[in-house]
Amino acid sequence: MGRRERRLDPGAGPVQRFAAELRALRESVGRPTYRTMADQVPFSVTALSQAAAGRQLPTLAVTLAYVEVCGGDPEEWERRWRAASAEAAALAAAEEESRPPYRGLTRYEPDDAALFFGRDRLVDRLTALTRRHRFTAVFGPSGSGKSSLLRAGLIPRLRTPETGPDAPCAPAAVRVLTPGADPLRTHADRLDPAPGAAPGADTWLIVDQFEELYTLCADPAERNAFVDRLLAAAAPGGSVRVVIAVRADFLGRCAEHPALTAALQDATLLAGPMSREELREAVVRPAAAEGLVVERALTARLL
Repeated sequence: MGRRERRLDPGAGPVQRFAAELRALRESVGRPTYRTMADQVPFSVTALSQAAAGRQLPTLAVTLAYVEVCGGDPEEWERRWRAASAEAAALAAAEEESRPPYRGLTRYEPDDAALFFGRDRLVDRLTALTRRHRFTAVFGPSGSGKSSLLRAGLIPRLRTPETGPDAPCAPAAVRVLTPGADPLRTHADRLDPAPGAAPGADTWLIVDQFEELYTLCADPAERNAFVDRLLAAAAPGGSVRVVIAVRADFLGRCAEHPALTAALQDATLLAGPMSREELREAVVRPAAAEGLVVERALTARLL
């Protein structure tokens, strides 16, 4: 039996509404498994399941493949997709115009890199560590900014071309995933190197919230198999690099796996609290990037 899909709210916007409509179509034909669906179209289990997850609008190609398997009318669903896409784009544009330069408690994403300040030194250290090791871990307390560090710090750095004779190749692919309850079954097709990559171009696997292996995955065999796949993918001489982010209170659980323990001996970064100067950058520089000024009296009061 597959993992239960999260509840959707069709009133929350076009993306969740469209996902709910896809789920209803699948229900109308007996709710085939995503594995069964993937066997009939050129898309993975992950791509099809994410199409109806309600987190982002699927591509038109994935939508039409989903609809084809479920016996839907492709012309009708293409019209629905285009309407949902236009509505989502309009909402995103309106949100962008009124979006403040701060993300609050929401994690920063790669597109927020221009507003991500205060962690430059930590990003430098993490980037250097990932160049020396194919398997790297970031540990830190809950709320310390590990997800933002990876997504708005490391990933944009990887995607920014470097120059010089010793400059590393640009990534062949950067894949971000969270383990979930069935990590290997969910992500097996994303753990291999990107096909057709240029010589020297690595595939980067960014595994956020690695502690889900212990909080959501109830099967020790599945958990160990997933860790083994990550370690094998990142073996020396390969073309995959793995970076995991783990809550610090799960360090002991990670140490239960001998090979994981060995891999992390010299490849671990601790994300601690920001210094006063780093906090000041995090407050002042996002505002400056938007042409705004934070009054000195306010920063003095905050810091």
